[in-house]
Amino acid sequence: MAELLSRSEKKRIYKQVEELAREISTLSDRDLKSFPGGPVLHEEIVATRGLKAGAKKRQIKYLAKLLRQGPIDEVYLFVTKRKGSDLHAKKQHHAAERMRDTLINEAMEAQQEYQARQLPFDLDWHSHYIDQLVEEYPGLKEVEIRTVIQQYVVTHNKSHYRELFRMMKAAVEQRERLEKN
Repeated sequence: MAELLSRSEKKRIYKQVEELAREISTLSDRDLKSFPGGPVLHEEIVATRGLKAGAKKRQIKYLAKLLRQGPIDEVYLFVTKRKGSDLHAKKQHHAAERMRDTLINEAMEAQQEYQARQLPFDLDWHSHYIDQLVEEYPGLKEVEIRTVIQQYVVTHNKSHYRELFRMMKAAVEQRERLEKN
């Protein structure tokens, strides 16, 4: 099961990138020299400087569109280092939330299928997404994920929901640390 994003979630992601575009639109010439974006982004950042309200807003939206077309992790890290921005941390938080919600939704669907066949929901339900996450995030352990998900699906206890989020957040942060080294 691929990660399905709702319209609202897509809008939230677009808003996050727009916030990043707003942050980079205020970079100085000195900061632009070490900015990881390409020459097109540099030109658009410089073009944003002399604009007034409405035109600046449009230019920032265009800058966000350009950012979405390529990998922007380096840009998030650059802005965090230069300006102390918390945009990168917010991005990680939302990624962990999306992972948790996708896992829970997949498990809930599997549980409904088990109930339709009058079988008890167990740890061995088929999940492409768990396999994908365990591959992508080396710190995740499949048995732990399945156990927490099963506990939540069966009991709907929010502590299991929060525990799954903590696991996803830790995996995202660990992957980030490994990529830096």
